[in-house]
Amino acid sequence: MARFDRYMLSQLMVLFGFFALVLVSIYWINRAVKLFDRLIGDGQTAMVFAEFTALTLPSVIRVVLPIAGFAATLYVTNRLSTESELTVMQATGFSPWRLARPVLYFGLIVGIMVAMLANVLVPASLKQLQLRETEISQNVTARLLTEGTFLHPTDGVTFYIREIAPDGRMNDVFLSDRRNPNESVTHTAASAYLIRTETGPALVMIDGLTQRLSRPELQLNTTHFADLSYSISGMISAEDRTSAHLRHFNTYEMLTIPVHIQVRTGVNTGVFAEEMHTRFTQPLFALAAVLLGFASLLSGGFSRFGVWRQIVIALILLILIKALESVVTEPVLSNSSLWPLLYLPALLGLAIAIALLARSAGQLPSLSAWRRRKAVLS
Repeated sequence: MARFDRYMLSQLMVLFGFFALVLVSIYWINRAVKLFDRLIGDGQTAMVFAEFTALTLPSVIRVVLPIAGFAATLYVTNRLSTESELTVMQATGFSPWRLARPVLYFGLIVGIMVAMLANVLVPASLKQLQLRETEISQNVTARLLTEGTFLHPTDGVTFYIREIAPDGRMNDVFLSDRRNPNESVTHTAASAYLIRTETGPALVMIDGLTQRLSRPELQLNTTHFADLSYSISGMISAEDRTSAHLRHFNTYEMLTIPVHIQVRTGVNTGVFAEEMHTRFTQPLFALAAVLLGFASLLSGGFSRFGVWRQIVIALILLILIKALESVVTEPVLSNSSLWPLLYLPALLGLAIAIALLARSAGQLPSLSAWRRRKAVLS
């Protein structure tokens, strides 16, 4: 590899790592706050939170890498243009195609990383995440037996234990059930025990009081009890987390046993085709985003005022390509035979990048040149 290629590729990789770290951190913080509230609020440990965070990172990184590659390309190309380095290289005989070679290498590296994530790492992480969620959802003790903390095992339910004795007895229990919009029920008990029944886990409360508030008449009824059995199976999500999901299968399995996967997941051929081919279009989009960013800035030439107009154009083109992805997805979901449409946005991005490079090389006349030629001919 030529010295210029190594120099530009090293600049791209450094900035790519920086932008990827920043964007992953932003995405991660947004998800980690919700994940922290859900896990820690359910009585899980910090290690479980760290494990769940690690399992969600591949999905976040897959989304971030193409954007980070695009941002790194814009930044490096803008800096090289502002400092006249690209102008000097062009003066020495480097064509736009030659200048784009390190960018192509960089785009291929980013594309390979996205391909590894989309086809192998993300399905494996989502599958492991499902298994861990299943284990935690079945662990009633971890969800409920936490003393001194107000817990929310499900929406509309609040549970509190002041103290847990060594023999398993729970002292000073508070349970509020607001899942029924027409009625709010609050149980308080001096002590309680957690038992297993044929219908699921139950909480047996001893020496307590039940307060039932009816709406909308706002009528309050109170009942003292010596013992009361309260089923808590409803606090555990009834969703079958052990069921197979399409995103949990890697691409090799989707290519070799497609019928088996569709039967297990219950999806139609359109959803299956969309998921499988999207895993191939994502690396292509990463390559297209990198080349599009470089070609857009290079097409503007050198200017003392910078290339901000070309940066805006590059951003608009990238947004339009991403918008086109959502447009072509709907027909494929309805008709799996239309799967080639999924490759249209990435291929269009590559075609625009090639056209811009050809224009920079003088192989494709600009719009103003076409107008001048038309005026001369007329």
